[in-house]
Amino acid sequence: MTKRKYIHERADWPDFMCVGENFYEPLILLHRAQGRLFGKLDALGFNVQNELLLSSVSEEVVTSSEIEGESLNRSSVRYSVAKRLGLDTAGLLDVSTNHYTEGVVEMALDATQNYNRPITDERLFGWHSALFPTGRSGIRQITVGGYRKDDISVVSGVVGKEKVHYKAPEPERIPDEMKRYLQWFEADHKTDPYVKSAIAHLWFECIHPFDDGNGRIGRAIVDLMLARAEDSPMRYYSLSSMLLKEQKAYYTELEIASGYIGDVDRWVVWFLGCLTRSIESSEEKLETAKQKAVIFEKLRKIAMNDRQLSMLNRLIDGFEGKLTTEKWAKICKCSHDTALRDIDDLIKKGVLVRSTEGGRSTSYERADHRNGDSSDKAT
Repeated sequence: MTKRKYIHERADWPDFMCVGENFYEPLILLHRAQGRLFGKLDALGFNVQNELLLSSVSEEVVTSSEIEGESLNRSSVRYSVAKRLGLDTAGLLDVSTNHYTEGVVEMALDATQNYNRPITDERLFGWHSALFPTGRSGIRQITVGGYRKDDISVVSGVVGKEKVHYKAPEPERIPDEMKRYLQWFEADHKTDPYVKSAIAHLWFECIHPFDDGNGRIGRAIVDLMLARAEDSPMRYYSLSSMLLKEQKAYYTELEIASGYIGDVDRWVVWFLGCLTRSIESSEEKLETAKQKAVIFEKLRKIAMNDRQLSMLNRLIDGFEGKLTTEKWAKICKCSHDTALRDIDDLIKKGVLVRSTEGGRSTSYERADHRNGDSSDKAT
């Protein structure tokens, strides 16, 4: 007899998934972190709240894809999120987006903005179709907008030396598995919602109902459950950014939890800890949001074009390296002369100054970094 290896092969699967120990301590830490973050937000204006909202939702979209090895253009995501949420797009370049970026943003916002709508097969199929608008994952054709029809395993390593981390249930089991999962998701009101979000993610990943996109859809389900827990569509922290930061532990804990022993309690404790750390990380980002709101309030009366606003946004967020005319032109997709005119204009208005560091290429920095010295003028 073949040795059973995976959680879905247990005789009591999946009934035991809903039974856990008391998670009092990790939940206390989670609620304390939430209280600190939401308390600070309540004391701040809408500009700061909207900046953190835009930053967190955009980060969630980008990092959830990055976990799966998909790199998205952050500026494209940020603009798309702002536009769909009806937020001020000043300072955001109207960059071109592809179908994949729009699909990921659409799924993420549907999960949070429509959190009270039930999750159904059709809703999940819609999310899946948004993720794979071409009907392919890379060069591979897959079943889109429907559950998989083939066996699937989670593997790593080079061809010929692959390591199988998990083998999902056979495709003929998927409709019944998902029916039971969705019934539990909508009918269970006894489980703490944060504990439920942990179980929902693990359970969904164990079923692995799609040919591809299971991780991204599974994390969207978590976001929906978190929105229900807080009875709010406003996402001021990004769980996926912390999962990406702790990616090795994330995969390890999933693998342990999906094994035959199925240590669900261990998974829940780890998940709640990761969620708490993501909230604490957002507290730190709140300071950046406050700084941006103050700076833009001061600059509100200064006329700037979209390129200038966008680059100033980047400088406030933490521009990598030195800002040069060449980088300005490349990022804004404009000519060198146009970039130079933009920069000179901001120098005349006291927004930018030439860096004192010198070097082979002239670089620029925000004037407020010079202790308010904005006397440098363009020549």
